[in-house]
Amino acid sequence: MNSFLFKDRSDAARQLVQKLAQYKECPDTLILGLPRGGAVMAAELSRALGVPWDVYLVRKLGVPGREELAMGAVASGGEIVRNQDVIQELGIPEQALQAAVRREEKEIIRRDRVYREQRPEPRIQNRIILLTDDGLATGATMQAAVLALRSKQPKKIVMAVPVAPPEICRRFVALVDDVICLHTPDFFLALSQWYEHFSQTTDEEVRELLLATQKGSE
Repeated sequence: MNSFLFKDRSDAARQLVQKLAQYKECPDTLILGLPRGGAVMAAELSRALGVPWDVYLVRKLGVPGREELAMGAVASGGEIVRNQDVIQELGIPEQALQAAVRREEKEIIRRDRVYREQRPEPRIQNRIILLTDDGLATGATMQAAVLALRSKQPKKIVMAVPVAPPEICRRFVALVDDVICLHTPDFFLALSQWYEHFSQTTDEEVRELLLATQKGSE
């Protein structure tokens, strides 16, 4: 017997939607997915709930030489979250962090141009935001997104993810209005361990999902 919780991201979203039934066709609700995997989640949730979706751009700040390890994250608009435990433990200098910020801000600008194609960013103020991703490991990118979104004065932020370590979910209780997480396994190495199929989502796939949604609403 395997330990997979989900077949793929679409399956994870279909399971997650059961916990979001109260937001079905709810006015002023907006789903935001963190690309790239979160875009697949958001598109699937949007179809099931009948509310619009878009992407919200956040980039992990990888430790130099160990990019899979997050020393923080930066969100669209310049909001920076620092993972102080990692920074202090590894003695990461400020100039290394700032270099990573500049690099990832350029990537945010590039992705925004590719995904949005001149479309304006969605209105956040006074809306219920369902913020989703395909799961959390360190939570750094999600935290950066939450802090950046708070400055835009939403009515409510709901973090909705299929899987995350329990300590990460507990951290977000104080940061968002509601935390919805289907599974909180204690033994957590990587998101991919919970998915039977966890291939990398491409920029083109995200772009096509957004274009399909836009055409469907015309």
